[in-house]
Amino acid sequence: MRPNSLTLVGSSSSLQALRQDISHAGRCDAKVLLAGESGSGKEIVAHMIHSGSRRHKAPMVTVNCAAVAETLLETELFGHVRGSFTGAYRDRAGVFEAADGGTVLLDEVGEMSPRMQGMLLRFLETGEVQRVGSDDPRRRVNVRVIAATHRTLRDGVEAKTFREDLYYRLNILQIRVPPLREHAEDVPELVDYWLEHFRAAYQTPPLKLAPEVIQALTEYQWPGNVRELRNVLERFVSRGFEREVGVGDLPPEIILGTMARTAAAAPRAAGPRTADVLFDRMVKDGESFWSVAYHPFMSRDLTRDDLRALVKRGLTHTFGSYRLLVQTFNLPADDYKKFLAFLHKYQCYMPFQQFRSAAIRPAQDDAPKAGGSSVGASAR
Repeated sequence: MRPNSLTLVGSSSSLQALRQDISHAGRCDAKVLLAGESGSGKEIVAHMIHSGSRRHKAPMVTVNCAAVAETLLETELFGHVRGSFTGAYRDRAGVFEAADGGTVLLDEVGEMSPRMQGMLLRFLETGEVQRVGSDDPRRRVNVRVIAATHRTLRDGVEAKTFREDLYYRLNILQIRVPPLREHAEDVPELVDYWLEHFRAAYQTPPLKLAPEVIQALTEYQWPGNVRELRNVLERFVSRGFEREVGVGDLPPEIILGTMARTAAAAPRAAGPRTADVLFDRMVKDGESFWSVAYHPFMSRDLTRDDLRALVKRGLTHTFGSYRLLVQTFNLPADDYKKFLAFLHKYQCYMPFQQFRSAAIRPAQDDAPKAGGSSVGASAR
């Protein structure tokens, strides 16, 4: 497999069905609406449709509607003539003219303003373009339009943010590109593909991943989809590992995501194990509670039971002192009230007395009858 080829990597049933949809779309000239999460591969699907169509010898041009301001999107699509606005020093053909006979991919079409939606609708109905500032007659072009979006355009229609007539114009053929978590069995294949791609690009020796790493990558939910997986693998290759890549080399979000799923599968045993791992990262590695526990908890990668287990682990260590806990969790002293407020808000605050009494009791049993100070008193 050529590393730079535009192809879908994987043999899952989801991708097999997607390949069939691509093949059907390539045999006709109807407009296509690609739906799918960001990073799932919609642009690759669009290129495969174009390559399999009778237009494959003509250009395919992509426009990201979300990345271009409305005032510039009109000239990007339709072109302009010299002097039509400040900075227009020469005539310029728009995307629809440049792709005459070929295909235009309108990526993130759901981000178009109502005005641009109206202009696009007219073009789809007539096939005519007129450059901004031009008095020349409109020119007719022959372009196939493929639109892509991570939004549910039907919801936009109901919310009156996307034109219903434009939706039906674009939605002749709809192809859903599944997120990576729905075909996770393809992850090992994708790993081999991208590792070889980046090994060739960086001219590095082959890189080996431990079986536990492959398992963690397969079990991770991949909110950024294939694009996120590709970035993780490029990071591995660019770091120039001369050893096998282990679980400890994985990004924190993948490690925590794996621990959260383990906790969901075995809630009774997972909390303490997760707490021990997070506690060690703060005590031994010097990481902060805000990065190790707060952010994963707020993004739901950690459960409330995990957080309570972590607080309990910390209070056991500090004999119930929350001020020492703030220090142990590598938080600034000024964050003391903020930290307690967070614990109270999410019902993770624990009374300190039980931890102090547990420490004081053995000390009292062994202490001399007169004089001396307890461990609990010194820990305050």
